Amino acid sequence: MGKGDRKTAKGKRYNSSYGNARRHAGTRAAAGADAPAARKTVARPAAKKAVAKKTVAKAG
Repeated sequence: MGKGDRKTAKGKRYNSSYGNARRHAGTRAAAGADAPAARKTVARPAAKKAVAKKTVAKAG
């Protein structure tokens, strides 16, 4: 099941066609009827930044 399989979304993209496996964006019903629930944004912690190591000059 890959590019040549017309029954999968990947095959539909490869063949530039639409169908049950690959819905066309313009064929949706009324926005209120089948609209998916709004996505909830998840608060993620800030990414940890790598701390640069400080080099100390040796007196000599």
